[in-house]
Amino acid sequence: MRAFAATLLPAHGGSGLRPLFVENLAQDTLRNLPRVPISERGYGDLLMLGMGGFTPLTGFMTRDEWHSVCDGFQLPDGTFWPMPVLLDVDADSVPSAAERVVLTYNERSVGVLTVREVWHMSEADIRLEAERIYRGHGKDSQEFWATAPARHPGVQHIFSRKRTFLGGKLDVLVRDERFSPDFLLSPADFRSMADARGWKNIISLQLRNPPHRSHEYLARIGLELGDALLIHTPVGALKEGDLPADIRLACIRAMVDNYLPRDRVVVAGYPLDMRYAGPREALLHATFRQNYGVSCQIVGRDHAGVADFYEPFESQTIFDTIPVSDQPTKDLLTRPLCVMWPFFCKKCGCMATLKTCPHTPEDRVLHSGSLLRKCLTEGSSPPEGLLRPEVTAILQDYYQNHTATMVAPLYGAASGATMPESLSTNVSEVQS
Repeated sequence: MRAFAATLLPAHGGSGLRPLFVENLAQDTLRNLPRVPISERGYGDLLMLGMGGFTPLTGFMTRDEWHSVCDGFQLPDGTFWPMPVLLDVDADSVPSAAERVVLTYNERSVGVLTVREVWHMSEADIRLEAERIYRGHGKDSQEFWATAPARHPGVQHIFSRKRTFLGGKLDVLVRDERFSPDFLLSPADFRSMADARGWKNIISLQLRNPPHRSHEYLARIGLELGDALLIHTPVGALKEGDLPADIRLACIRAMVDNYLPRDRVVVAGYPLDMRYAGPREALLHATFRQNYGVSCQIVGRDHAGVADFYEPFESQTIFDTIPVSDQPTKDLLTRPLCVMWPFFCKKCGCMATLKTCPHTPEDRVLHSGSLLRKCLTEGSSPPEGLLRPEVTAILQDYYQNHTATMVAPLYGAASGATMPESLSTNVSEVQS
């Protein structure tokens, strides 16, 4: 079975890739400009802009752009964009009437911003962003505000940000040096690789957790349908309890090296912090992966979700509700590859989903990152069919050498409490 396009998808926005990295900016220019420190989140976004991952953006958003994205999933010119890309700064660090500033991270010059706007957020603005970007459809507004400030890392972040923002055109001075360039592939680098290998249909799999057997199952589906699979893992900041990038990477490579065709799988990182925005973040991932030429992004039960803030499969159904413009080049072209809740079936003796397995819930071993963390932090053995032994060995070694002080709860979705017994009315409603 062949699916999707006969050529790599064009970069998002219709104007080609827009990497913002510049070589050899004059040092006199840097010395004569005001210096403005930026946060870790701002630095990760700057690196994504530099490598062209956020094409067609040319810098950080102004207030009008922020509001347009929050309210309508589009930039003011009608180009699809699902989440704000903002630069919050200390108000005292921005000189009045400054036209250009040097952005610094850990006292190092990392970018030059041509300032279009210095703007501010009120408490009402922050609440608007929290509702539009992080609430999803799983909770009503009252329930969301009763729990999100204490439990949702994305909401906690936007309330902890500074209230002054810089919008404008960016020149990026640095590349991400935390990992090797062949791992932190830019969209242009990945496209060159795909062209050289004759790949046209690229499937992507987002992995922020060590891979369990459900991830492997999803990877195999992607390899059946596409020419190649891009396993993409974030190397920016994650929430407490998520594993560091080097451990995740070791686990992913153990899976690929032992169980998948290495000549058709690319493992790469990208320098973005996770937002845990569920449906909106699934759209953001698809948007920047279009810049990599990805035809389809695998979307499972709870893509980029956290706790029980989002309904199962909400990150799939949101793709059917986003706006479509009268100019296709401005629309999101990467499509979701929606898969129904994989699990290990003891009677089948293999991975399956509700679409392929006729057995009862008692026969199923459900997989989730939450379940994996709970087993490892408590020192218990993972359930049958959850992990490959090579991955188990890496994780057990890590947890034996790191004192776990956190509690790893299982919420309704991860525990299987919200899973229907079969493809019943409940599931069809989720997918419609």
